[in-house]
Amino acid sequence: MTTMTRARCPYEIGGTVTGWTVVPPEGRTRRQPEQVTGTVVQIGSGRAGVDCRTACLWLRLPSGREAQVLIRGTGRHGPLAA
Repeated sequence: MTTMTRARCPYEIGGTVTGWTVVPPEGRTRRQPEQVTGTVVQIGSGRAGVDCRTACLWLRLPSGREAQVLIRGTGRHGPLAA
């Protein structure tokens, strides 16, 4: 029997993070990734089979809108940032 291990995500719902927004290739002629800071409201895409290079977080920004950011290159803020 093979045991599968799963890395724990270093982020939690409700945490504050800064990261770069995801812009799909077809949207890059109209906009570029931007750095945003917000509260984590969802971890992952909600789809099976997403690898860590494309794994994402959904953030609620201070403006009230939501943004998708790549987990890779995202940093935490606050007491859990250590």
